[in-house]
Amino acid sequence: MHEIFENKVAWNERLWRYFTIERFIALMDSSSVYFAAATQFEDNFEGAVSVQSPEYKIDPRYAQMKHIEKAFFELKRLTKISCWHRANYESDAMWKLYAQAKKGIAICTTPEKMKNAFQPFRLKPEYQPETIYAGPVQYTDLTKTRLNLSLLERFFYKHMAFSWEQEFRLSISLRIAEEFGVNVPTNGINVSADIDTLIERIILGPSLASDEKEKICELAKNHGMDNKIEISTLLYSPRYI
Repeated sequence: MHEIFENKVAWNERLWRYFTIERFIALMDSSSVYFAAATQFEDNFEGAVSVQSPEYKIDPRYAQMKHIEKAFFELKRLTKISCWHRANYESDAMWKLYAQAKKGIAICTTPEKMKNAFQPFRLKPEYQPETIYAGPVQYTDLTKTRLNLSLLERFFYKHMAFSWEQEFRLSISLRIAEEFGVNVPTNGINVSADIDTLIERIILGPSLASDEKEKICELAKNHGMDNKIEISTLLYSPRYI
């Protein structure tokens, strides 16, 4: 695993990932992490180096639109990404957004644990392994600038409107593989990982039903990870005096 920007990764920083129950079970049973294609994200600005106002017929930054614009858009299909949340504490907003209104699971890890957990990814066993790049997303006002970035770096920048996400990313570019005629999946890929090394803590969503909690606890026990189970702090008792 390589840093996308030199000296930007805090290797012991706490990272979070919020899952639905189904996706958490898939993570555990497959011992792999899903890297989605950038085309699968709802953010239409993925990979953009600027954003253009509809009020201007000719944006001064784009007096002449380059013919390679479509080729850059194709990078989204060839770039596979795993997104994580940078925070010291769990987030009520993240529970609501990514874990079925608090009915899911969250896991904690660090970049150091990721580096030690992920296995080499190959599109086919006989191919060379692809490089995993990692780093915190940089947020900037894309209405006022046009970034000059490499083909991969652009996926580690986002429009300032998304800064609340405080995102850390892992990314694999399969552009070179396709240039050599390799059949690249349209959607995401599964990257093998030692999940015991990867996962530091497993937090049960505050709105999980009792039978769902039992199911997750049994699953963790089967993987020798029941000692990593915790309940959400949102289930702690409030005190007023």
